[in-house]
Amino acid sequence: MNQQLPIRIISKVVRGYGRGSKDLGIPTANVSREKEVLSCSCGDFDHLPTGIYWGFARIGEMATPSSTGIEKDDINSVLGKVHLAAISIGYNPTYNNKEKTVEPHLIADEEHPQRHASSTGETQFQDFYDKTIILSVVGYLRPELPFEGLEKLTDAIKKDITDAEKLAGQSDPSTLVEREWVGASSANVRL
Repeated sequence: MNQQLPIRIISKVVRGYGRGSKDLGIPTANVSREKEVLSCSCGDFDHLPTGIYWGFARIGEMATPSSTGIEKDDINSVLGKVHLAAISIGYNPTYNNKEKTVEPHLIADEEHPQRHASSTGETQFQDFYDKTIILSVVGYLRPELPFEGLEKLTDAIKKDITDAEKLAGQSDPSTLVEREWVGASSANVRL
């Protein structure tokens, strides 16, 4: 598994099934699989290995010094910043999806006002539909599994978020390189 990592993806955020926010209280920024907007270091969605991962994501252009303040409902406080992400790649076996999806849950810094804003105490940002997403899948957490009920699924995802936070805190060179790649200006981002 780790031989294929990191995986770098540039695409657009699209509407998903709405289950992350509505059913689970853990919203995701669903990645478009359309070839016209997708660039992926391992080809296309069909070549992505399924599982639950951690990594880094950025929505929109790089943050500028004038947009570094955190304001509760200001989309500019989120856009262009590198966020830790817990990432699902696969078919969501609890829901029996027929099409593979890539669904990163962006995790705000602990002091961000939206860090514990969702119904389950996880990060709740605004919708990012049609915005560019730059995503690096850095490490593997576990296989995707079917769960008996939404409560068990939510508990597993919350553990994935905790595990992602622990692993992203490492300062090994590959983690630092991937965080830097995600944060680079769009002109400098190459797969």
